Amino acid sequence: LKVIAIDEQLRVIYEDNVHFDKDLPEFKTQGGVYIHSDRLTVTSPVLMWVKALDMILEKMRSSGFNFSQVRALSGAGQQHGSVYWKKGSIQILKNASFELPLHQSLKGCFSVSNSPIWMDSSTASQCRALEKAVGGAQHLASVTGSRAYERFTGNQIAKIYSQNPEVYKQTERISLVSSFAASLFLGTYAPIDYSDGSGMNLLQIWEKAWSKSCLDACAPGLEERLGCPVPSHSVL
Repeated sequence: LKVIAIDEQLRVIYEDNVHFDKDLPEFKTQGGVYIHSDRLTVTSPVLMWVKALDMILEKMRSSGFNFSQVRALSGAGQQHGSVYWKKGSIQILKNASFELPLHQSLKGCFSVSNSPIWMDSSTASQCRALEKAVGGAQHLASVTGSRAYERFTGNQIAKIYSQNPEVYKQTERISLVSSFAASLFLGTYAPIDYSDGSGMNLLQIWEKAWSKSCLDACAPGLEERLGCPVPSHSVL
């Protein structure tokens, strides 16, 4: 996790980072990820990301960084990766205490503790099912901009729904890594933006709206769990 602060002249006035493996050894990741025994499934622990944010903000505070001068925040997160918020988590997120680190406040908020990420290639069967459901790979590409890829979020969601329907049922919101990071600062669920949303095999790229046929092919009730996508230049 990296942070950089710039002034009005775009000069760097602060930069720092948290190295997942070295600074958060309790999560026992390699390169910030878990590579599972099938060598196809690759995940990252959600609370590791949250704790890294706690850690980097504390490093900034300890160094004397003046947060009162911050005018705006902008972030970027790995595409395709997804975070699954458990039912009731919105209230915990909205009411998180400033007296507790975020990773403690949110420790019970995730229905999936290890997030599937862009390195995952375990969803070949879900990819084939999605292409078949919407009329073939070419038609899927014409709608969403891509044929079905294993790392794309829609196929990861379909896998979770197929293998763990109760976990999916317990999920009230699905974020991408980028909207998840924004949510931690907003204290509410941030929407998915068009750019990152286009890497899900779910977004109609011309209409900039979710494809009902793609959503239905992946999991029931998916649109309400994703929320409405927004332009990538949105100020939240």
